Amino acid sequence: MSAPIDFYFDFASPYGYIASALIDQLAERQGRAVNWHAIVLDANFNSLERIRIPNNVMRSDYVRRDAERLAAYEGVKYQTPSTLGLHTEQAARLFHWINDRSPEQGRTFAKQVLEAYFVQDLNIASSEVLLAIAESMGITPEDFHEASSSSSSRQRLKAEVDMAEARGVFGSPFFIVEGERFWGNDRLPQLERWLSAGPY
Repeated sequence: MSAPIDFYFDFASPYGYIASALIDQLAERQGRAVNWHAIVLDANFNSLERIRIPNNVMRSDYVRRDAERLAAYEGVKYQTPSTLGLHTEQAARLFHWINDRSPEQGRTFAKQVLEAYFVQDLNIASSEVLLAIAESMGITPEDFHEASSSSSSRQRLKAEVDMAEARGVFGSPFFIVEGERFWGNDRLPQLERWLSAGPY
């Protein structure tokens, strides 16, 4: 079987959201699977401090307009959140707890959280918002608390970020396939060319 595409994203990244709406279709066209990986690119997240995108960049007027333009270009539904650069550690922990048990459910959860933020303008740093999404998928409040607050979930996310760093990931979205790294939505055509025609 051909190697899957590893897709790294931060729930606070508008570019990661746009990529999330495109990567599965690209992979399907090329007969590949996609492994989704939530990471954290928060400069204020002291416990995972090595991968950083300054919040002032993500909140800039340029990023606001660029993300709106890119979403329109790609035909992806998008509304600039009223607050860009939210803290996404809890969402990422929940994602990995769900994804480790069912990648299909993990992907569903990720897409719902991303759409809650970038379409519905909901505060995905809020436990109430995340709990509502989790409960809609059949996750109990007890499991929600375990998934988002336990030391094991903290270590699981830290291990994911450590592995991302070791693989050279430094932004969202980031794609790795067959050892080749591609950063950003503008590299998606290059990624597809790599998959369809082989290394170049």
